[in-house]
Amino acid sequence: MTAESAAAVTVGPVRAALVILLTLVGNFFLVVGTIGLLRFPNVYNRMHATSKATTLGAASIALAGTVYYLPAGDGLMSLVTVVFLFLTAPTGAHMISQAAQRMGVPFLNGVQWPGEQNDLMREGDAGGDD
Repeated sequence: MTAESAAAVTVGPVRAALVILLTLVGNFFLVVGTIGLLRFPNVYNRMHATSKATTLGAASIALAGTVYYLPAGDGLMSLVTVVFLFLTAPTGAHMISQAAQRMGVPFLNGVQWPGEQNDLMREGDAGGDD
């Protein structure tokens, strides 16, 4: 047995179908995130598209790697990648939105930060109609 044949991974039809499905789903979300990045009007909307859709897309492709290699060796590295993505993407998006807000990047018309100017919860009584 040569080293090349020992390193080959045998994949059954169900596992192969799952890898293909996860890869297609991942590519779909990556394309949707890219379209959102190109089409949305401001930094807040673009950040939302890239942080949500591309995180799901990259996580799906990494999960396809886990299914292909099984959770040992390279498959474990793919699982660590998924955990890393889910921990860092929301944190990065939050920091970007805070930096944009501090720099004075405006929202779209009619949208404001919570707690600014005419916050509806502070204007009326939040308790009810007793």
